[in-house]
Amino acid sequence: MRGSMDVNIRKKLGEFTLDVNFSTEKSRLGILGASGSGKSITLKCIAGIVKPDEGRIVVNGRVLFDSKKKINIKPQKRKVGYLFQDYALFPTFTTYENIASGLKYKGTRRREKVEGLIKQFSLDGLEKHYPHQLSGGQQQRTALARIVACGPDLILLDEPFSALDSHLRNQIQQETRGILNNYDNSVMVTHNRDEAYRICTDLLILDAGRVVASGKTEQLFENPGTVTAAKLTGCKNISRAERIGEFELRALDWGGLLVKANTPVGDDISHVGVRAHFFVPVSSNDGEVANLFRINVKEMVAAPFEMQVVFTNAEAGAEHTQNEVFWEYAKNSIASIPEYLRIPPEHLLLLKDDH
Repeated sequence: MRGSMDVNIRKKLGEFTLDVNFSTEKSRLGILGASGSGKSITLKCIAGIVKPDEGRIVVNGRVLFDSKKKINIKPQKRKVGYLFQDYALFPTFTTYENIASGLKYKGTRRREKVEGLIKQFSLDGLEKHYPHQLSGGQQQRTALARIVACGPDLILLDEPFSALDSHLRNQIQQETRGILNNYDNSVMVTHNRDEAYRICTDLLILDAGRVVASGKTEQLFENPGTVTAAKLTGCKNISRAERIGEFELRALDWGGLLVKANTPVGDDISHVGVRAHFFVPVSSNDGEVANLFRINVKEMVAAPFEMQVVFTNAEAGAEHTQNEVFWEYAKNSIASIPEYLRIPPEHLLLLKDDH
């Protein structure tokens, strides 16, 4: 049972009903979704801050909520640590006092526990500082240390990096991943796909209160399966598609481009996609027309370390829609813009509608 979690809950919200059902075992679970999709409410239901209308929540074999059996354990009794977006530190408590605030024992044992956590979370020298004297990263480490002090069965993190400056994020994300490695189960809510990919072993993709995809994080990014999951994992290039053969489709929004997959195309496939960094430059047409754009450059946008080329299909059929397509590559890796770009069949995403 250790490290297991089963959540099956429903909660009527404003414009939709939250309907979430998942099970995990010894994982760092991420819940990825746009703002207002029900991510934070799911977390608060697990913590006991919000009561679901119906369902069941079990952590490590212990029932925290069961609407049928009328079980609803109080948040303080759930052994669940909750890291709020603003960290919720006591403003009049020092770092030492904040970490110690959840401990029930006193004396030497209490002091040794807090001193050990101060060292573990690299807060040495900050024991007497108040929250307003700490940086965002130091505040987060203090809040996490306070959670860890209580020995929770489960750690919940609600957008834990949203308050951090960009230059701190990578460092704090690495530290957080190391901390969570010591726990059998954690759940992190985020709308940032990079955070989810770096930290979470498993992923739940939420849209308007329902799960549209779930599985191992790396596998979901490689094959999101649905249009919404592809968008939420960062795919910029998605086209409606018409199946014309066992392995072939017509990309209706890419000027009718013929695309070929390396796996059979099911009848339920309605769209195709390709991530912006997977295009392969080609100097000339080698006779194979499938997956090959002759590009018509519309715009080039520079970022600090990469270039983005916005283009359309120069050989589009007049009867098909022409959406802009995005290609991204590392700066200085391409000497000149090629005439053609090819989609490797192994990187073509076959996508289903969400409804």
